Amino acid sequence: MTEDVDNALVERFEQEVWSKVPHLEEGSETKVVNATPLVDMTADFKECAKSVYKLNLDDADLKVFGKLDSTLLTGSIKVRPAANIIHDAIITGNLKSGQTVIEATSGNFGIALGLLSKLGLNVIALVSRKLQEGVFEGLKNGNIQTMDLDMDICPAPGMEGKQDLMVAKATAANVRSQLSNFGFDTDIFDKEISEIESLLAKQDIINLAKYLAKIYGFFCPAQYDNQLNVDAHRTITAVEIDQQLHENGDSLENFNVFCTFGTGGTSGGLSKYISEKYGKKSVYVIFPPTNQDVAGIRTKANADGLTLYDPEIYAAEQEMDWEQAKLLLKFFVEKGHDMGESSALELYAILQKASSEGGGKFVAMICDGIEKYKKNLATIGQEGPMQVSVQEANASGYDKVIWIHAQYTPQEPGIELIAKSLGIDKSKICVPDARTAQELLTTQQIPESLSKDLEGDSKPLLVCMAGKTSLMAAKVLATKGIMTDSLIGGITELPEGQGKQLSELIRQA
Repeated sequence: MTEDVDNALVERFEQEVWSKVPHLEEGSETKVVNATPLVDMTADFKECAKSVYKLNLDDADLKVFGKLDSTLLTGSIKVRPAANIIHDAIITGNLKSGQTVIEATSGNFGIALGLLSKLGLNVIALVSRKLQEGVFEGLKNGNIQTMDLDMDICPAPGMEGKQDLMVAKATAANVRSQLSNFGFDTDIFDKEISEIESLLAKQDIINLAKYLAKIYGFFCPAQYDNQLNVDAHRTITAVEIDQQLHENGDSLENFNVFCTFGTGGTSGGLSKYISEKYGKKSVYVIFPPTNQDVAGIRTKANADGLTLYDPEIYAAEQEMDWEQAKLLLKFFVEKGHDMGESSALELYAILQKASSEGGGKFVAMICDGIEKYKKNLATIGQEGPMQVSVQEANASGYDKVIWIHAQYTPQEPGIELIAKSLGIDKSKICVPDARTAQELLTTQQIPESLSKDLEGDSKPLLVCMAGKTSLMAAKVLATKGIMTDSLIGGITELPEGQGKQLSELIRQA
């Protein structure tokens, strides 16, 4: 330790956090303390295969273990890299009492950082408004300040494609306002506005967090770039699983490990451990298809470009259909397994491999529990497709179209474009106040003004700027028993609007 280390903070952190999370026993490189359970799920797995998917694996030479990190502090695997990164920052003097920590997160890493509030550290999480209600609740319970953005955290840094300066300026104004509400000097922000808008134009929320840390003197864990994220899983998680398998008379050498992709830390750390110790590739990285949202994980396209994404060290990458996997989630949760959406996608991928190969030995990383996703779970097996294309919308002949966005509203040419593209009279298009959409998404309750627009016997079509806000709204409404459809791609993908500037069609509310 250096003289610049906050020794009091070190002591508090080690008492409140480090002593309660998995770590190597002092003086050992192979003994992990506070290990999470490695549970034999084989019997339930075979029953699920037969009862849900009509696949008979009863006679298969099969072993399926679940690594239950849902039992960790804060209920997710993300506490492992969070504790590792923060511990290193404190003992190296890069983080001290009273300092603010800022990070871009899809939820679980931010919730893990909430442990720092007990130590007198302030935490700001940059999050997408599309996060599920349970995730926001977890952040709130951790006394974390959230900076809510209409942009997704998922696009990789430096993403190519259309960069919309109007959207960037509106979002920058939103960020500035929230920083002001948190009590930070907006003059600092204003001096750097050009760079901030440039990052927002690329939807680079990951590097926005790092840039805000730089100009304000915050600490950013940089989970998407930090090798300590990988090391936490290489030196602890993988060692822990191997230790537990040896206790059962087996070895990680004989197993394939299935995990989803958030930052690349878990897949990278496990892959490096297995390669270094056993000289093989046996980590399968599972993604949802491009057109599907699964809580907390990326599509393959959105993993590409991230620092820790390293397909060369994986055994394989696979895309699995969430619409099929969620049936498995419902089965396992009803059997008493505390697991979230990403775990179901892994187990569904294992099911496909086991059924095609007649068995095998597998470990699924159960990265978090079901608590945050309970409302989604309740709708499994009940909801319709929700997302429709322009062609499908035209064929369905909707009697009512509702614009839904928390930041933008259509101008008259935009309303006319929607009407023309969908072949309906513009009188059938409702445009609630943007605050109505924001209230729906943040409170998960239906505002009175929107209730009036939803009245009627027919299913309404929801339209937004790019199709994400409308889908979020459709999912919230589904939990209230109101079925709607969401137009894929929103107003930006309507063929009648090709060649038009977005600013011609919508304006900031």
